[in-house]
Amino acid sequence: MVLGIILSLILLTIIAYRGFSVILFAPVCALVAAATAGLPLLPTYTEVFMVKAVGYVKNFFPIFLLGAVFGKVMEETGAAKAIAHWITLKLGPAKAVTAVVLACAVLTYGGVSLFVVAFAVYPFAAALFKEGNIPKRLIPACIALGSFTFTMTAFPGTPQIQNLIPGKYFGTDAYAAPTVGIIAGLMMAIGGIAWLEWRKRKLMAAGEGYGTGHINEPEEKNHENLMNPIVAMLPLFTVLVLNYVLTTVIKGWDPAFLKPYGVTLASVTATWALIIALVVGIVLALIIGWNNVKGEARLHKALNTGAIGSLLAIMNTASEVGYGNVVSSLPGFKQVADFMMSIDPGTPLVSEAITVNVLAGITGSASGGMSIALEAMGKQYLDWANAVGLNPQLLHKIASLSSGGFDSLPHNGAVITLLAICGMNHRASYPDIGMVSVVIPFVSTFFVIILATLFGIV
Repeated sequence: MVLGIILSLILLTIIAYRGFSVILFAPVCALVAAATAGLPLLPTYTEVFMVKAVGYVKNFFPIFLLGAVFGKVMEETGAAKAIAHWITLKLGPAKAVTAVVLACAVLTYGGVSLFVVAFAVYPFAAALFKEGNIPKRLIPACIALGSFTFTMTAFPGTPQIQNLIPGKYFGTDAYAAPTVGIIAGLMMAIGGIAWLEWRKRKLMAAGEGYGTGHINEPEEKNHENLMNPIVAMLPLFTVLVLNYVLTTVIKGWDPAFLKPYGVTLASVTATWALIIALVVGIVLALIIGWNNVKGEARLHKALNTGAIGSLLAIMNTASEVGYGNVVSSLPGFKQVADFMMSIDPGTPLVSEAITVNVLAGITGSASGGMSIALEAMGKQYLDWANAVGLNPQLLHKIASLSSGGFDSLPHNGAVITLLAICGMNHRASYPDIGMVSVVIPFVSTFFVIILATLFGIV
């Protein structure tokens, strides 16, 4: 029974690493596992895989859609470039590492998708590193640190999907466990920058500079006509502030009007707040950047490209969720679940962290791995937390933090895309990406688990 699950996981990992679409092959791998358990294939596909995949789309499609559109609007209006250019210009070549990390962090914490951030920041990062004769191989790690780590999973209120998913399972919101999130986020940021600064000094001392013959070098462009960076940041701050305000406001609504829909107010608060905040952010970004997008062609590109891109992103994740639910329905999975739940140092946080990390690593997806883990075991973790008097906010934050650990292994799609954008390869740049987006986040997660367990911080 368990052998079939392991076989399907290995198959899915190989397929993802080779770059084949999980939309097509996740159900194939799920049916491989089902076949080894002797379950009928067609009912498993239509009544388990598809039902759960469609359920995930129903719950999270608005966030994927509006987040992707917001990112493209920030890109097409020039707002993202204005912010990136201003931060890198102000800090200069001497602080190039910090400048690139900070530029990415501001954009992702404001709700811009990490792929848009990579495209927006890379030209300025390359110019800054070239001016300071800093090894180009470090640029992908700088972007990864600012985009894939503390602003994606740790800091309170981040509108990235990895911080929204746990709310569905634990009745929490985007601001869950703020103290734990801040501590973990600062550890990732400070530890990552310290590592990259040490690597910069070591490589430069060995005589390595920016280098020559690189591919995908950005063209030299005139940045004099970029919008005012303070104005460009208004949509980001609007999303963050409005998300916080609306989360508080919606919690105070009378939940009676939701009874006919079979949901609780707590289960939809975080999603509703972010939907409204992103809509306002998109409208505001279009208003302040209208001079750059006026005309149907540019407006079409911003809205349509974002909408189409969101479909690929959510279908990838939904397919992985469908896969995870097929696996969790198999008799052999109970042995796996029992083993994970047996990791019992008196708190469910350690078991949750290991489970989410492992599944995120296997699938190469933070949101996909976390969704699989929480769909399969979220209720058990919540029951365990209630039994030992643990605040569910900690379950939310540790799940989010753990999704941003092993997800960034070499086969991760975002890592592969980032390297392509920067014109680098795994051999040159992945050791530093791995340190700042896998090792340091993993250590940070378990450090705050210890703090939360010993001192009760939330």
